[in-house]
Amino acid sequence: MISTYAAPRNEKVTRAMGQSTGRPRVFAHRGSSGAYPEHTRAAYAAACEAGVDGIEIDVQLTRDREVVCLHDPTLDRTTNGTGAVADHTLAQLRQLDVHSWHSPQVPAEYGDASEQLMTLQEVIGLLAERGRDIALAIELKHPSPFGRAVEERVLAVLLEAGWDPKTSTIPVAGERQRPGCRISVSFMSFTPAALMHLSTVVPPEALGAVFTSAMLDSQQGQRHGRRNGPLGRMRAAVRRGISRDAQALVWNEQVGIAVPDMGFVRRHRAEISAWLSRGIQVRAWNADTREDMALLAQCGVPQIVTNYPERARTVLTGG
Repeated sequence: MISTYAAPRNEKVTRAMGQSTGRPRVFAHRGSSGAYPEHTRAAYAAACEAGVDGIEIDVQLTRDREVVCLHDPTLDRTTNGTGAVADHTLAQLRQLDVHSWHSPQVPAEYGDASEQLMTLQEVIGLLAERGRDIALAIELKHPSPFGRAVEERVLAVLLEAGWDPKTSTIPVAGERQRPGCRISVSFMSFTPAALMHLSTVVPPEALGAVFTSAMLDSQQGQRHGRRNGPLGRMRAAVRRGISRDAQALVWNEQVGIAVPDMGFVRRHRAEISAWLSRGIQVRAWNADTREDMALLAQCGVPQIVTNYPERARTVLTGG
């Protein structure tokens, strides 16, 4: 059962997370993944060049506990490998082709094929080179064979990079950086337990609960059950329960960011308005069409996650 404790709001973190920017902030979903293979150096670099406000990444742990940027727990969809990410070392993953499933080649300016797989450390380094403030949204994927070690390793990497838990920012310095330049870090998950584990260290304003309209749709669960029998119905019920717990974290302000998909935004605009009126950030994801981007701007949604960041910036700036 989710507690009803509401942690106090940290204004420094709220500002770091970009509470008010004048226009919706654009996060590149897995990098600029509409144009380039997701979670590659090319996708991240292209998104930064497009002027995005933030990058959204998914992380997995390797067998040797390195934090790598991959969405799936298995290698089959986006590499020429097979099996679980957790069964491979980082060195083994470096040998895989992570781009040909999407694009035969990547532009030379984004590195060669062997440089496309990215660790969390490498993403932080790439963002630090931008010479400007930028956000990093880290999604933690569960279930994982490593359990809560996923969160612990992510926090360890961030701390090594200079992350300040109080403000959830990483200060960056160098010849290209403006004074005070920083990377604002937030954490997202479909799994409430992961967010509650992080909440012992991370302020609520830097935590985001992810959910979809489909996960909450009992009728869709019934349809899934008819196709897949009792096990399908049970899985649908579990997903609904987890998603409702995720929403409870938002309503109780145990997390400061609601992360609904576009389906939820379309069907539950009253909830979106209520969260915004309470000062809760809304970060809507899978907004890829011009119509969806315009709808989010109309609803006052302050953060948009998209596979097409260049398109989003054009729509939102009237270009």
